Amino acid sequence: MNSKMVTFGLAIVILTGCDKVQQANNVDPVTVDNNTELAQDILTVRGQWLTEANGDVLLDPQTSGLTVWKDKLVTLSDRSADPSQRLQLHVISAETAQVSPTAMVFSLSDAVQQSCFASYLQQNPDLEALVAVPNESGVFLTITEDGSDHAGLSPECAGKYGNSGSVVYPFLLVRLAVQNDNSVLMTHVRPLQFAAELNLGDFPNDGIEGLALSDDGQLYLGLEKDAAGGARIFTTALSKQFWQQNGFVQVQDAQVKLPAFKHGNHPINALEVYERDGQRYLFAAARNDEKLWVIDLAGKQDTIIVDLSFYAPVDEPNDICAAWEPMNNASIEGLTVKDDTLWMINDPWKQVYLHNIMCAKNSAKFEKMAPLLFSLPIQDVWFHNTSSVEH
Repeated sequence: MNSKMVTFGLAIVILTGCDKVQQANNVDPVTVDNNTELAQDILTVRGQWLTEANGDVLLDPQTSGLTVWKDKLVTLSDRSADPSQRLQLHVISAETAQVSPTAMVFSLSDAVQQSCFASYLQQNPDLEALVAVPNESGVFLTITEDGSDHAGLSPECAGKYGNSGSVVYPFLLVRLAVQNDNSVLMTHVRPLQFAAELNLGDFPNDGIEGLALSDDGQLYLGLEKDAAGGARIFTTALSKQFWQQNGFVQVQDAQVKLPAFKHGNHPINALEVYERDGQRYLFAAARNDEKLWVIDLAGKQDTIIVDLSFYAPVDEPNDICAAWEPMNNASIEGLTVKDDTLWMINDPWKQVYLHNIMCAKNSAKFEKMAPLLFSLPIQDVWFHNTSSVEH
């Protein structure tokens, strides 16, 4: 095995207080090939249920993507959410996990209504990521994933955009802008194109699920899997003329050292850029694994994998139900950084989310597919390749 193994001695962190808990035991290690270092201590991450103003948990919003705006956290819903949650921004208090009652519903600009993608975007598009644009307050980027259920492009539009190098209905990068009345306008849209040598394959529901944007306008896109079954990271630059063009967005491989797994599915479902000591990194969530990847954007250091163990709070704990319930699957699909803290939000995976139920007190919340907000202090040791041992 060519991977490097490293024990960092990370302290387990309680996110809603300062108590310590015991490290989880008997956890099977991840089996990888190269380009990986494993942080072998497991970080315990305690969450808060997303709630409405009346205290009820949020009903099935299928939250995907997380970013910061006006000192609040912001997310949106994918196409499998309850209809009441779709096509709008959800603004969240980091302190309380309460969602603002202010409606921030999407509509299409005249330009987008006249585009080849209007019929898809105005119905129920599969929006799978969200990132705020630096220095443009109220401007966000999102991306569509699965358009396979849509009627498709018109013959004229297929002639322009039918060769995406990936899926039949192309992934769409969408610019959002908050208006004075708190509505949100889809101002621009552009499809993505991948060169044939990037070997993407045609996987409509395993496409781009992560977006991250640096201060200098470099956009990073996280792909769940390519034709070889591996996650990928692509990049493109957002120039001043970017939204004045209507053609394909050309992307390039980011040339980073991603883990090479021997078995199973290990997709990227969320991204965030983080700069430390003049070096740029990406945080990536691998939802199937309940792990955090720390990726060196210079492509020099191996990716560090951090094991996470997620817990949901229990109201009025007793001898049967402890105050915190370990989760079988959290399914993280949003990451962002605020105040030297990594914030995470999950997209309840409907096939497995009810496996989380261990205590009857939380049954109704899990059955509503209610998500949780998690936070984790950023650890110095994630950014140092020291004390490693070759195996």
